[in-house]
Amino acid sequence: MSHETATPALASTTPRTAPSNPYLRLLATPGARAFTAGNLLARLPMGMFSVSAVIMIAGAHGSYALAGAVTATGLAATAVVAPWTARLVDRYGQARIAVPATAVAVLGSLALVLCVHYDAPVWTLFAAYAATATTPNTGGMSRARWAHLHRGDRAALHTANSFEQAVDELCFMLGPVLAASLCGALFPEAGTLTGAVLLMTGVLLFAAQRATEPPVAVGTRAPSPLRTRGVPALLTVFLATGAVFGAMEVVSIAHAGGAILALQAGGSCAAGLLYGSLRPAVRVGRRLLLCLTGMTALMSLPLVAATTSDSLLVLAGCLLLAGAATAPTMVTGMTLIQRLTPQAQLNEGMTLAVTALLGGIAAGSAVGGWTVEHAGTATGYAVPMCAAALALAVAAMGTRRA
Repeated sequence: MSHETATPALASTTPRTAPSNPYLRLLATPGARAFTAGNLLARLPMGMFSVSAVIMIAGAHGSYALAGAVTATGLAATAVVAPWTARLVDRYGQARIAVPATAVAVLGSLALVLCVHYDAPVWTLFAAYAATATTPNTGGMSRARWAHLHRGDRAALHTANSFEQAVDELCFMLGPVLAASLCGALFPEAGTLTGAVLLMTGVLLFAAQRATEPPVAVGTRAPSPLRTRGVPALLTVFLATGAVFGAMEVVSIAHAGGAILALQAGGSCAAGLLYGSLRPAVRVGRRLLLCLTGMTALMSLPLVAATTSDSLLVLAGCLLLAGAATAPTMVTGMTLIQRLTPQAQLNEGMTLAVTALLGGIAAGSAVGGWTVEHAGTATGYAVPMCAAALALAVAAMGTRRA
């Protein structure tokens, strides 16, 4: 049980000097630091599991194709299961659903370790990794708490969404590095085992903060957010944006190696934090169009650099600039999802957005890989630029009134 029992509505009314930094003001919200700490622990493994699984399976079976197929199966299973898990979270509460769902996912990870270690039949690898699909959307649950604590305060929600996006970028930068280091320095299963411990511990700490948990809406069951006007078009934008990420990752690895991708993630993280400190525009739909326009324009820079120069330094600078547009786009997209989705279905709505993003990443990786193989790595940078342009076109047609 949390030691932080005061809700914002019951907090002391003694006048205090509010911090000038918007992020310090955000974390000064009663209970915020406690649930943020637990969520950070739970979210770090999200960048660890797939890398750990690939290293572990490829090392034991000598096949990266098998390792890739197993992780792809887990991604497909997550796309199917995650929205249902989120719907249960909305209906019964974060603590009641997240803890058992995480326990099932952790058991799946442990089963995968045992299957690999004891050379179990190949089909068991697919079954074990598919069981991890019950992992709850911890980032979505954290955003739902901010939306509950600061409902009606658009500036605070803008800062909160920017903070959460920066955390996502940080976890996906550090997670793979931590996983690879553990697997290399200790033993191949170390990354998966560490990720499982961090995930379970983080979710338990997060769920224990009951004072900040959004209340469960009582009443008749609402229809799926997919039936809400504007949501299908916005999910298509997330799908195309995911294709930007997936294609950029594959093409950059093929062209210059994986280390250079850290620059894009770093640029996105810094831009997200800066964006959150700015006063948001009232029209979120118009803001999304501006962000997507910027992302489309900046995604042309790596293509120009790769086709006109052999300098990795120039490409690195272009990737840094290209990354600067992705976090503001994601922040604004999530803000719009929160605006369009009924409050009682917020976890489901944000999980659908993440599911669309993951589907786009898979599609972008496939198209980017095909383009690299058939047209070369430099030409491959046209794929993320085209995907960004597609996201912009869909947003222009489907989110104009938001």
